[in-house]
Amino acid sequence: MEIQSCVSILNEWDIVAARQLGRNVAKELGFGTVDQARITTAISELARNIYLYAGEGQLCIDRLNENGKAGLRIIALDKGPGIPDIRKVMEDGFSTSGGLGAGLPGVRRLMDDFNIDSNPGEGTDIRATKWLR
Repeated sequence: MEIQSCVSILNEWDIVAARQLGRNVAKELGFGTVDQARITTAISELARNIYLYAGEGQLCIDRLNENGKAGLRIIALDKGPGIPDIRKVMEDGFSTSGGLGAGLPGVRRLMDDFNIDSNPGEGTDIRATKWLR
């Protein structure tokens, strides 16, 4: 069973709205404050990447229930320029924006499951899941 809530990412305020949505869903599912912070940090990174690199996209939150396990999946979708070298952007310290380069590798560390699919000229689809312990 998946119930999806989405926020369109068009400006910086949408990043805040996506964070709030994620925190609310995490709280409803019973995640503790530490995992809520991990989830909202991951959402911030993914939504900011959409805003900075694609210009617009969507960030969706799925409530998961698989084999009696509850969880939350973040889905970040855009139709931006795509990522030409996924291995490179997954390296710690790599940054094209002059930031710390903690973005996608950081999201991968904060979440339990992480998958990225990107095609240059077509956009990017990132899915990150956190399971309730």
